[in-house]
Amino acid sequence: MFDAQCDFAAVVYGVNDNPDQLLLDFTEDLRRSGVRTAGVVQLDSWTSDDCVVRTVVLSTREVIPVAHERNLAATGCSLDCRKLASIAEMIEAAIQQGADLVVINRFGKLEATGKGLIELIQQAADADIPVLIAVPEHRFPGWIKYSAGMSVRLPCRRAALDRWWQSVAMGLSGRGSVTTLCALAK
Repeated sequence: MFDAQCDFAAVVYGVNDNPDQLLLDFTEDLRRSGVRTAGVVQLDSWTSDDCVVRTVVLSTREVIPVAHERNLAATGCSLDCRKLASIAEMIEAAIQQGADLVVINRFGKLEATGKGLIELIQQAADADIPVLIAVPEHRFPGWIKYSAGMSVRLPCRRAALDRWWQSVAMGLSGRGSVTTLCALAK
């Protein structure tokens, strides 16, 4: 799946970082400049007492809650897999329509086990669309294994995203005429 022509970047974040706001601001600026973004960004934290966890689907700007409505006896939040599947369908449609960038909110527990939104990364790779994914520091070794090492590691900082996208965008404008970051890393 991954090779020297890929443009995959992992925004690796720690407990004091806010990858959600970073990705949201970054993709909003790209959208305003005419870049067709696909993917999903989380808007709320899973530590919320009321389990209101919303995401925004980048291609449609639709805000979708992804946590199950919990009953009075529940003690935690859980992901609504039907809503996640619906989000995945929206992202898949955007990939098929020719997105310029796919953003996956997390390489989380589901993705690390081959579930969640991981299939969308394969679809983006097949369509030669760059992928940006947030990866918690403790899951980065799993991401490297999944990506066969063909991923750029970015700090959770806007300047790093901007530099990465500038190099990717140059490659997109001349498909094949510019060496990609992954090719340089190889």
